[in-house]
Amino acid sequence: MAEDAEDVVVESPAVVSTRSVDIVVYLMLLAVAAVLGYDNYKTGMSWEADGPQAGYFPFYLSVLLAAASLYGLSDKLFVAKGPGEPFVNREQFRRVMQVFVPTLLFCLFMQWLGLYVASFLLIAGFMWIVGRIALWKSLLTGFLFSIIMFVTFDIAFDVIMPKGPLEALFGY
Repeated sequence: MAEDAEDVVVESPAVVSTRSVDIVVYLMLLAVAAVLGYDNYKTGMSWEADGPQAGYFPFYLSVLLAAASLYGLSDKLFVAKGPGEPFVNREQFRRVMQVFVPTLLFCLFMQWLGLYVASFLLIAGFMWIVGRIALWKSLLTGFLFSIIMFVTFDIAFDVIMPKGPLEALFGY
């Protein structure tokens, strides 16, 4: 079951290069700097008689962020040659998606099913599909964990947690 990570890295083709990821990140940071700069300009970025306006320091920080992003972007576009080394290969990307997709679904399902049912599905699903643990062990672990969470947060500490139709059925 234990694979040598170095063997997987060598055999799996690259999904995207480091240079491409760097360019996308610089563009995203430049967009964030533009939005922050505009917002702080609208808020007020000058110096008044009683001191700086609310957007003064954040505006200039966004200018610095934009300058750094433009510097990095120009370096990647005009100075660095070639595609660069791989950022992630297909096997690594598959492993990341095995965690990301269920976590995203957990966040979406929690809105309708509540925290405890969504947690049960996430834990049991992870154990069964990703961990390849027997279905009965996965279901039991997910159930026990959800019950323990419910008792701890809702009953013992009386913390308001997102609930769904199952909890409403039991009067919570």
